[in-house]
Amino acid sequence: MDKFLELLSQMNPFELVKVISWGVAGAISFYFSVGNARVWTSISIGFFLIFLSQAYGINPWTHYQKLTAYHYIVGAAAIMTITHGFLEYYVFCRTFEMPGNKLIVYLTALGILAASGALLIVNPTPSPNTIRNIKMVENAIWVFLCIVNIELIRKIYSTIRDSDISKGFIAFGIVFVCIFLWRGADLYLQIYQWDQDWQDIITLMTEESSDIEEYMGRVEFSREVIRYAGVLSGVSVGGAFTYMYKLLK
Repeated sequence: MDKFLELLSQMNPFELVKVISWGVAGAISFYFSVGNARVWTSISIGFFLIFLSQAYGINPWTHYQKLTAYHYIVGAAAIMTITHGFLEYYVFCRTFEMPGNKLIVYLTALGILAASGALLIVNPTPSPNTIRNIKMVENAIWVFLCIVNIELIRKIYSTIRDSDISKGFIAFGIVFVCIFLWRGADLYLQIYQWDQDWQDIITLMTEESSDIEEYMGRVEFSREVIRYAGVLSGVSVGGAFTYMYKLLK
């Protein structure tokens, strides 16, 4: 407990607020999945998994590299689950058919988490550079699938625009715009090797000096986008599910 409190005191305030906001959003989304129809389950469970992926920031065992890598893998699984959920909802809007049940979704999510953990256990401990690569892959998946989800939400809204819940999907569209900015800015820094946490590692491995000082303006701007868009993403997710819950009731 003392180690956990010490970690909290050392965290960047924006990082702490982001984790807390995603914790609230994850709790709301999980509650939403329990109290609503099967068609919402994959979407809400996916958003809950985002909190698990962000929880590495308050994890007192972050020095275990496999556990850090696990958080990033869970993040990639989260956006794939969300995208599958919105695709299911679009199909439901067109056909009014929804096969399966909630239990299958929950078990599938648990299976993915277990398989991801097993994959890391049977493989060598990832190096810091490997963890960075995993995080970059996670961000790339997020950026691409955010675009896919925005388009799916647009199609869903066009299909149900006359219904009471159509405005709720506008809220989800705002959520993915925030997430796209957050993850996109992070990916941008990674591509150009300007992500601050990895500067010393990159310099040591490549024996090349970084050009980050020449572009500090855009680097600082991207970092500000990451800070604020990350927080806004969590807040907007919690707000979107709360708003949708009211519309469905």
